[in-house]
Amino acid sequence: MQIIAEIGINHNGDINLAKRLILMAKECGCDFVKFQKRTPDTVYTKEFLDSPRQSPWGLTQRAQKEQLEFGFDQYQQIDDYCNKVGIPWFASAWDVESLEFMDYFEIPLNKICSAMITNLPFLEMVASRKKRTIISTGMCVVADILTACRAFEKADCPCVLMHCVSEYPCANDRCNLEYIRKLKHFCNEVGYSNHSPGILACIGAAFLGAEWLEVHITLDRSMYGSDQSSSIEAPGLRKIVEYCRLAPTLIGDGVKVITAMEKVNAGKLRYWENG
Repeated sequence: MQIIAEIGINHNGDINLAKRLILMAKECGCDFVKFQKRTPDTVYTKEFLDSPRQSPWGLTQRAQKEQLEFGFDQYQQIDDYCNKVGIPWFASAWDVESLEFMDYFEIPLNKICSAMITNLPFLEMVASRKKRTIISTGMCVVADILTACRAFEKADCPCVLMHCVSEYPCANDRCNLEYIRKLKHFCNEVGYSNHSPGILACIGAAFLGAEWLEVHITLDRSMYGSDQSSSIEAPGLRKIVEYCRLAPTLIGDGVKVITAMEKVNAGKLRYWENG
């Protein structure tokens, strides 16, 4: 299983906090860290950006959204730091300008967030990069998923379909992990993008065949930020990594055999009819 630590916007615009989250992901055994990249004036309307929102950086949505966006210098620091500690990074681009921004870096993966999966021209632009792309399927019907798959098949670009429920946080009775198995009908590689604050959904996903796992991470769930409450702190992340790595061993190959130790125990314990 490949485990992605989703830093997203939980760095709160602080590059030092971002580095602490990168190091946390590395020390917990994750395979990748992921950020989010947006151009606020493209992703959001002027009316929305001018609307009220109280945050540590001001009283409008614009003040908050712009604070959460790293520029080239910060991403260069992220790139350097990830190379230093030994963990690859990438980011989900929410618009064309952000996608082209990511082209400056040698990122190993692309990501389609649930909000962008129905934007077919954008999907085609991402697929044209020919990089394995993680596709979250929150807020989607089957037709949306099939259309996205076809776009990547047409471009001969590998993709991974991630079961996702776009609730923050996502309650246990909303996780619907069984859908991970159904995604196998649409794509060879499947996974789970978690928004549950506990560890059970992630572990359950591993036992239901998820080959990729995306987990929002935080240093402290009580910190300011819209994603903090649906994120996992270091102790939980360590358990997720440990247990998910064990899943294939526990699942086995499904072939029923009598083990060598069972044969020994059968000689001691099994009922044998006299004569």
